[in-house]
Amino acid sequence: MNRYQQQTDADLIMLLREDKRDAFAEIYNRYWKKLLAVAYRHCKDKIIAEEIVQEVLISLWNRRKELYIENVNAYLATAVRLSVFKQYVRQKRREQITAQVADPIITSWDEEMIYTRFLQQHINDIVEILPEKCRLVFKLSRNEGLSIPVIAQRIGVAEKTAEAHLTKALKILKNKLNRPFLWVILIFQMLTS
Repeated sequence: MNRYQQQTDADLIMLLREDKRDAFAEIYNRYWKKLLAVAYRHCKDKIIAEEIVQEVLISLWNRRKELYIENVNAYLATAVRLSVFKQYVRQKRREQITAQVADPIITSWDEEMIYTRFLQQHINDIVEILPEKCRLVFKLSRNEGLSIPVIAQRIGVAEKTAEAHLTKALKILKNKLNRPFLWVILIFQMLTS
């Protein structure tokens, strides 16, 4: 039996403040089982309970110079209960964040939105290199939703000419979009923007 086993809690705290490791070891030996029982009773998980007790005891050691404890048992039990509560709050917050971040519907929607945005940008880039009349007919048809007769009337050409410009624009777009390396271009654009 070492001399610290015969010391009162108040004496152990005084010795602890003087950096006596053996005093800390005695406090640990006296209370760790009780603290583990308190933690386990509240969190129902042995591993988490052990971590909580360890954190409380490490905190006791780290704060040994600034602590004035009258009732070590009550102080440590309260510290464990507060730590269990903090752990519970952290776990709930993690679950909320995980649910928000890992929601497959939201993730899928975000991926689709990103893909759509980059695909639309790529289409816009292709449209900008179209011949002037093709570009004008394409934009009037697709962006403004105008029919071929209305487009033909607006730009002052025959309907067949407007239709030919739109057909040419769509053919160029289709060829550019069917390139096997389009996906590489889109992925590269996503990574660099």
